[in-house]
Amino acid sequence: MKQEVYVVEGMTCAACSSAVERVTGKLPGVSESQVNLLTGTMSITYDEKQVTPEQIMRKVERAGFSARPLVKEAAQEPVETDDGEAALMTERRQVIVALVLAAVLLYVAMGPMLLPGLPMPSLFRLDRYPVNAAMLQMLLTIPILWIGRGFFTRGFKALWHRSPTMDSLVALGASASFLFSLAMTFLISDDPHHVHHLYYESAGIIVAFVLLGKHMEARSKRRTTEAIRKLMELAPDTAVLVAEDGTVREVPTGQVQVGNTVLIRPGSKVPLDGQVIRGESAVDESLLTGESMPVEKGPGSEVIGGSLNQQGALYVRVTRIGQDTTLSRIVRFVQDAQGRKAPISGLADRVSAIFVPVVIAIALLASAAWLIAGKDLAFAVRILTAVLVIACPCAMGLATPTAIVVGTGLGAAHGILIRNGEALEKTHESDVVIFDKTGTVTSGKPAVTHVRALDMPEDELLARIALAEQASQHPLAAAFINRAQEAGASVPGLSVAEFRNTTGLGIEADLSDGTTIAIGNAQLMRTHGAEVIPVQQEAEDLAAQGQTIVFAALDGVLVGMLAVADQMKPDAPAAISELKAMGIRTVLLTGDNERTAQAVGRQLAVDEVIAGVLPQGKAQVVEQVRASGKHVLMVGDGINDSPALAAADVGLAIGSGSDIAIEAADVVLMKSDIRDVPRAIRLSRATIRNIRQNLFWAFFYNTIGIPVAAGLLYLFGGPLMNPMLAGLAMSLSSVFVVGNALRLRRARL
Repeated sequence: MKQEVYVVEGMTCAACSSAVERVTGKLPGVSESQVNLLTGTMSITYDEKQVTPEQIMRKVERAGFSARPLVKEAAQEPVETDDGEAALMTERRQVIVALVLAAVLLYVAMGPMLLPGLPMPSLFRLDRYPVNAAMLQMLLTIPILWIGRGFFTRGFKALWHRSPTMDSLVALGASASFLFSLAMTFLISDDPHHVHHLYYESAGIIVAFVLLGKHMEARSKRRTTEAIRKLMELAPDTAVLVAEDGTVREVPTGQVQVGNTVLIRPGSKVPLDGQVIRGESAVDESLLTGESMPVEKGPGSEVIGGSLNQQGALYVRVTRIGQDTTLSRIVRFVQDAQGRKAPISGLADRVSAIFVPVVIAIALLASAAWLIAGKDLAFAVRILTAVLVIACPCAMGLATPTAIVVGTGLGAAHGILIRNGEALEKTHESDVVIFDKTGTVTSGKPAVTHVRALDMPEDELLARIALAEQASQHPLAAAFINRAQEAGASVPGLSVAEFRNTTGLGIEADLSDGTTIAIGNAQLMRTHGAEVIPVQQEAEDLAAQGQTIVFAALDGVLVGMLAVADQMKPDAPAAISELKAMGIRTVLLTGDNERTAQAVGRQLAVDEVIAGVLPQGKAQVVEQVRASGKHVLMVGDGINDSPALAAADVGLAIGSGSDIAIEAADVVLMKSDIRDVPRAIRLSRATIRNIRQNLFWAFFYNTIGIPVAAGLLYLFGGPLMNPMLAGLAMSLSSVFVVGNALRLRRARL
């Protein structure tokens, strides 16, 4: 099966996206077709043996739209944003012209009736020159309809293809008003009273209001996608390439290859992912990872393309280019998330598929019913127009995608990447969060936590141990060496004459001063005749806390005891506390021994600890918890825990910004900050709450608006809705939905 993304043009409402989904979904070999109204894209999964891209695009065109494959450019290439701004400015000018003409039209048509004292040239007074008045209204209306001609071309085309859309409703409503008024204009010469049956202002003002609403909607939509545009604009267009002879020259970023060396000057952006080979500086990675503080960089450090170098100059060897860079992968991740629907949108999609045909039927039936009840044709046309216009399902189609785009953009700004709408929706349902231990709630690197020196200074003890451990391959050796370096401990002139490794016990080293040092467990100490009794109780207390105890003896005499442990991440206890305050059960799942796991569990204050589980067994534990009816969010490093991440309702990968396991999880945290776990859940809850508000408004608006437009209030002595007000209400409903979604940008995570 192949998955592709197409740009679909000509969509204006939920009925449009539903029509495209419907016709493409019926193609042989298509297993899934999802259309996002907000982004104007279609994600389709199909069997290449049964259907071709040409057939897919042809099917979309037959439905009244156009489609073309989306070509995703590398994030470091320049992003064209001027076209969108230019289009908005052109549209704005057209809307202003339409509104000015509509205002004049309203003044000419309704002014003297609403306020008899308003001045009006006698040449265009309804009571004196009705034909002139009618012609003036028609001449004012035609330019408005021309500016809004897209509604008519798209609307009637969709109607011809039996897939009516919002444009079809506007086109039908405005056409009915205009054509009825045109007929009345020709009859005025026979009966001047027909001048009072003109509805040019309804046709013109409806189109002007809908144009205004669509323009406001487009501006708001553009704001919803600011996060992705900001990400795409991070990469610089050029890089300073360092040649082998040391000379530098500025070249387009696209010409840089893996292995090249680039110079990043202070205040410049890092062009591509790479490794620092010379220089030290602090780099601002906030827009990529959400990390507010600059990150110190030196030789060996990884840097991310798009981050900002703040202080010193850095020489960087490029390790990733094009689509492989972290920035490109983040952009692709967010784009995919914004293009995929959440399951909650299914209801709106199902309703939209039949909504427009039902509305047309209601409009025809309502106008026919009033005609049968004795009302004249002008009254029926007014009812027909009002129902058609007020029922446009724009708000319904925007309810879900606007919130998802804003929500995923907000998450990206905080370093929380959400794969798709489904993951976003499922995250808020999580009632059990299972954490892997090593590399997730702990750093994954052993460190010396306690030093007890006997009969020698602590610095000398650390120096001798570090000297002996330099030849060892044991994982704890690095911890001893790092601690000695941090303390600045050394014994000048001392070296290792001979090194011996005793598997399961420890190491021995003969030093150049004639002494022999043994480093290992209590059994190794006994073989050297060293007694551990003086520190035995202290060692047992530390071991009970899950720490590994190492003894040191010099020439058969105990000289020290050290405790080593995998360090707890400082933010982990706070994250667990937040989750418990949110009513979520927390579980620590690890392959470590029971004692170590329980010690870590006590420090974290998790609800349950499950120890001694191999990677493949973690997935079974997750499935068992799910089988009990719980929604599980699994948090791991995204590599060793991939089976468990895949088995959970939502898999969440912890990773550094330069090496994220994007393919392993539904949600990726760019920072190694465990507090982003509750933040991701809060983001999901806020987004789903916003979607529900939008859907409620969209359905409530249409449920109330259609009967009112059909004359329900008038039936009981109330007012009759003017088609102009119907057009304004329809436009404002879409703006309300988009505006409500934009409130998410201010959400506190």
